[in-house]
Amino acid sequence: MPDYALPSAIICLPFVVSVMVLLLRGLGRRQNLSAWLMTSTGLLVLLLSAYLYPAIADGGVVRQVIPWVPGLGLDLVLRIDGFSWLFMLLISGIGALVGVYARYYMSPDDPLARFFALLLAFMGSMLGIVMSGNVIQLVFFWELTSFFSFLLIGYWYNGASARDGARMALIVTSGGGLCLFGGVLLLGHIVGSYDLEAILAAGDVVRAHPWYLPTLILILLGAFTKSAQFPFHFWLPQAMSAPTPASAYLHSATMVKAGVFLLVRFWPVLGGTTEWSWIVGGIGMISLILGAYSAMFEQDLKGVLAYSTISHLGLITMLVGLGSTLGVVAAIFHIVNHATFKASLFMAAGAVDHETDTRDLRKLGGLRRHMPITATLALVAGAAMAGVPLLNGFLSKEMFFAETLAVGQGPLLDALSVVIAVAASAFGVTYSLRFVGGVFFGRVVDDLPRKPHEPPLWMRFPIGFLALLCLLVGMLPARMIGPSLDAAARSVLGGDMPTYSLAVWHGLTTPLLMSIFAFVAGCLLYVRLREYFSSCEAAPLTGRLSGKRIFERVLAVAAADVPQRIERRYPSRRLQSQLLMIVLLALAAGWIAAASAPLGLDLGGSDIDPAFALLWLIGAVCAVGAASQAKFHRLAALILTGGAGLVSCVSFVWLSAPDLAATQLLVEVVTTILILLGMRWLPKRIAGMAVETRWQRFRRRRDVFIAIAVGAGVASLAYAAMTHPVSESISRFFLENAYTGGGGNNVVNVILVDFRGFDTLGEISVLAIVALTVFGLLRRFRPAAESISMPVQQQQQTAYDAAAPDRAADHSLTDYLMIPGLIIQLLSPVILLFGLHLFLRGHDLPGGGFVAGITVSVALILLYMAGGARWVETRLRVLPVRWIGAGLLMAVLTGLGSLAFGHPFMTSHFQYLDLPLLGRIPLATAVLFDLGVFAVVVGATTLMLIALAHQSLRRPREVPAAAAAAEGET
Repeated sequence: MPDYALPSAIICLPFVVSVMVLLLRGLGRRQNLSAWLMTSTGLLVLLLSAYLYPAIADGGVVRQVIPWVPGLGLDLVLRIDGFSWLFMLLISGIGALVGVYARYYMSPDDPLARFFALLLAFMGSMLGIVMSGNVIQLVFFWELTSFFSFLLIGYWYNGASARDGARMALIVTSGGGLCLFGGVLLLGHIVGSYDLEAILAAGDVVRAHPWYLPTLILILLGAFTKSAQFPFHFWLPQAMSAPTPASAYLHSATMVKAGVFLLVRFWPVLGGTTEWSWIVGGIGMISLILGAYSAMFEQDLKGVLAYSTISHLGLITMLVGLGSTLGVVAAIFHIVNHATFKASLFMAAGAVDHETDTRDLRKLGGLRRHMPITATLALVAGAAMAGVPLLNGFLSKEMFFAETLAVGQGPLLDALSVVIAVAASAFGVTYSLRFVGGVFFGRVVDDLPRKPHEPPLWMRFPIGFLALLCLLVGMLPARMIGPSLDAAARSVLGGDMPTYSLAVWHGLTTPLLMSIFAFVAGCLLYVRLREYFSSCEAAPLTGRLSGKRIFERVLAVAAADVPQRIERRYPSRRLQSQLLMIVLLALAAGWIAAASAPLGLDLGGSDIDPAFALLWLIGAVCAVGAASQAKFHRLAALILTGGAGLVSCVSFVWLSAPDLAATQLLVEVVTTILILLGMRWLPKRIAGMAVETRWQRFRRRRDVFIAIAVGAGVASLAYAAMTHPVSESISRFFLENAYTGGGGNNVVNVILVDFRGFDTLGEISVLAIVALTVFGLLRRFRPAAESISMPVQQQQQTAYDAAAPDRAADHSLTDYLMIPGLIIQLLSPVILLFGLHLFLRGHDLPGGGFVAGITVSVALILLYMAGGARWVETRLRVLPVRWIGAGLLMAVLTGLGSLAFGHPFMTSHFQYLDLPLLGRIPLATAVLFDLGVFAVVVGATTLMLIALAHQSLRRPREVPAAAAAAEGET
């Protein structure tokens, strides 16, 4: 495989294997298969990444550009430099170890395929963040990590804590992601490009721009929320309800590192200013001391690690905010060190929980007698976290102390930085002693929920491997981490690379004295407050300032209090009143726009055909008649509404728009069926309701006036747009290039499936989402019996059906609508054949996937109306959700197919093919995309209409089988 194709292979591999894990979940021993697939994927990504090292060792960059939407200036750019390469090693290497660990940690009774598939998808998302060479692309993967983290935290969703923690993490991190999106949009606007290399080279331009501060704040909000920095730190301890392998992977080594990755990545662009130093350095300093202080008093084993993670991420953030190049080197070094010892400690905590069935520090003690190997490994990793010499944590902590001594931003700030650094380090020693000493040493606890013993060998292997790395890096830093650290730092700093040393011994220096003082102070603090730690419920001073409580209060206000106040202020629950406000706002906006820029209507030279005017007069009469009859005769109003729609259809034919005419006609048919199915939900008519009150007359006249004003405004706008003189119309381009560029003579269809295929893909995605949403709402809607309007004869029939459920199940909707079912069954094959005809001719003649899909939907819903629920279940299994999924998949795969040939996404190709008997026929790849559109339209329309029909026929004692099948499918 050529080097330039490796980045795309690396980033796609975890996603492909994630899908494979789900598809193969029924084969073999699921626990082994899923775990080894994840482990193998991590190892393969690790090997492929290592293969790229020579290309990036000396400051080189591996870059792959995949054309995506060149018209918008957007391409898929994969960029690997030394810094991203180092993160790729962490993501893949620790991911492989987590796969081995989770194989023995997770219970066979858990849905393991889902768990490992989510971990693999998260691995791919993290690789996407660090490999993105386009900042818009980076934000996309950024939000994917939030989504998969939400699913992993809520993996055991039966527990309330898992659901609450997952919701909190999603709201905080995805909200920060939206801020990041706004920030990179501003950044791209300032630079004039969203390409990462162009942005990294424009630091002086960005820092001098008036929008620098808002851009900085938005990007920092994204970084702080993801890395759990103050004041957004509260979500991380709540995320500890996730399975421990997920915590070891997401919340120590990967996801929470995304924020500090972003800070280091954008340091050449946004750093070096007073605003950067105060905001980044200040937030890092607060998070450093607050996390360390809170960790000392935490009683949950994983909670200690969560707060310590906040503290160490604050240390990295503070290093980046100090403004020195050596601080950036130290930050990168500590990112790697923290990932190794913290992942090892999380796995050790999981082993303790797995063997004792508790994570409460007050119930644990003396486990080294039962778990000596695990205790030794945890001791090494805990010592690395505490900064003990000859371990990796000691080296990066010494670099941190050295940088705090060299801040140079004033005596007060310099002294404060040193004091906080030493205090946080002392607290780190204390909570490390609590973790190791309180669990594995001291009094042996006999009344544990489960008798402890050593976990399996391969469950201990990842813990031991990471602990060994802590030792090797601590004793041989220049050999173990030196080249990788140099490549990573050089890719960020470029020519500003500082001189630094990774020697284990630098002599008796001030940073060493600070380390000794912090270690001794931490030990004394642990001995002095040991009894208090085991009895306290929350941290003094800060325990009452619960971020979780504040978040829940804010959420309650936003989700309940504010809507209730709005409802009390505007108490109307009627849809008509809400629509009236929307229409009035639109009318006011249109009036303001027209007043500032008059439309300039000129009716003097217009020739109006009398026949066309008569046609529109008929349509106007139908519209007015429908409005006037809606109160007295609903069926007549529906017929008149259909008449107005047919007039619009004929108008399209008159104006030479057959595609629009066919779509309008079929939409009228579907809308009519929809309203017929919903008529039975309307309230019964009450005698005397035809007598209007004065207020009702005023409201009707008001609505007529508003309708005339809005209609006249829209008509004026349309007329002005059609008659406005233009020097060059865009339609000429499509007319001239429809056949040569898209292989079709039907310009409208070629635009939809080729020239603007990307827009169409978004539209059918929205259509699918709307259909699923409608179905989700209707499946829980139960119209009250007294609200259903039906004649007495139908009420008697309903009572007769309720008395005989079997007979009611065979009862069809045509009995209610009084349409002969035999006629519908005979006409439906003809309609289906007509839909196939419209689809096949759509690229050259009026038709296409959309109009064909509506046609087939009409046939299917008519068959349903004729046969009833049981007939549909046994003889006509539509399965609309599968239609939707297959259609979206086909549309996306058609677009991706062009990437394999080096063309932008959604690029179409056509050629002629000589076939026996048929002769020379044209073939276009856009037809496959159109087939996806067809399938989505069929699935979405059928899902909504069948869901509505089932609600109309639903009995109190029976759920139709076809509806149950559709519900099960979703």
